[in-house]
Amino acid sequence: MNECLFLLLCSALFRLFLVVFMKKIISFLSLIFTLNVHADDLRATGDLGLVIERESNSALIINTSQPSQLAKIEGLGDLSHASVVFSHNERFAYVFGRDGGLTKIDLLLDEVEKRIIQGGNSIGGAISQDGEIIGVSNYQPASVKLFLAETLELLADIPAIDANGKLSKTVGLVDAPNQKFVVSLFDAGEIWVIDAKNPKSPQIQKFTNIGKQPYDALISSDGRYYIAGLFGEKGLAFLDLWHPELGVKRILENYGKDDEQLPVYKMPHFEGWAMTSDYVFVPAVGRHEVLVVDKKTWQLVKTIPVVGQPVFVIARPDGRQIWVNFAMPDNAQIQVIDASKLEIEKTFSAGKAALHFEFTPRGEQVWIALRDDNAVAVYDTDTLKEVARLPAEKPNGIFFSARAHRIGM
Repeated sequence: MNECLFLLLCSALFRLFLVVFMKKIISFLSLIFTLNVHADDLRATGDLGLVIERESNSALIINTSQPSQLAKIEGLGDLSHASVVFSHNERFAYVFGRDGGLTKIDLLLDEVEKRIIQGGNSIGGAISQDGEIIGVSNYQPASVKLFLAETLELLADIPAIDANGKLSKTVGLVDAPNQKFVVSLFDAGEIWVIDAKNPKSPQIQKFTNIGKQPYDALISSDGRYYIAGLFGEKGLAFLDLWHPELGVKRILENYGKDDEQLPVYKMPHFEGWAMTSDYVFVPAVGRHEVLVVDKKTWQLVKTIPVVGQPVFVIARPDGRQIWVNFAMPDNAQIQVIDASKLEIEKTFSAGKAALHFEFTPRGEQVWIALRDDNAVAVYDTDTLKEVARLPAEKPNGIFFSARAHRIGM
């Protein structure tokens, strides 16, 4: 009797084991099948980006590995001077509009997560070293504002008031190491270093009398040097953030000092200035030249004649090529400088009104915004041939998610 009960119990346990085992197997196979079916639907973030469509107040979410449009985001306000930064995980893009709009876009869900109007006239922004704080530079109201990246909650409103109590437009806002932002005051002729470790009570170090009308600025890729261009006088304002006690110095102040002042058709952009291992390539304001500056001495080494007034002068990620576009009436032209020879490698036209460049992270391709062709052209940087072209409505800016991991971008 006991033996029969034992056999019955063993049989029952065996059947239970088979049931449980089969359920696990079926569940596992179902998971594998599901992953195989939906693998192609998953979207990585490392090769995403935004193309700004100025006149339609919209932006295209694009894929850079297989050049294509993934979605169109509308209702972004005035994008005439738009710029974009990205969250650390590359999922979110923050768009700064000229109308004071700050928009957080989810690049995976193809939607606006949140949009606020934080000012009346904004000129750009930056994201902090830890990715937690968004800084916005405003003409009106004259200020820098800090926001929580997750919710766009206002953390600090910093009025741009000089020593005489006058308000000043703010320009050239960049992120810097140690949870800092650096900004220039156009009307005041000052540079401020904003320590945002406590973002609700930021500490400010002010440098005065840095030169007349700093109009834009950049920070070197290692976060050490902040350089502001001066519209009201010759030269550049130079601040070594490793040694702020040395103050702001002037560099290139004698360049073009005695030359006739030429009309400026479009101010050069400092963001993305070409820096190679040895040189900095600088667009000359109002002149048909690119300046080559020694990075060790910060002295002018050479001037390279170009076809027009340069706007963007940007290095391929490996530093071997320098790509230059131009203000009207030469904005259909593009020139490529060989950084090893310091001379023009090629001059060509990709289309009408080439307004902006963006290199893929390792530099095998460059995307070019062609406003008047309603297109974005993709070029192979080795062959200098077009490899793809995407439709876009009056594109005027291209920003890739790889910027999330670069200082000052």
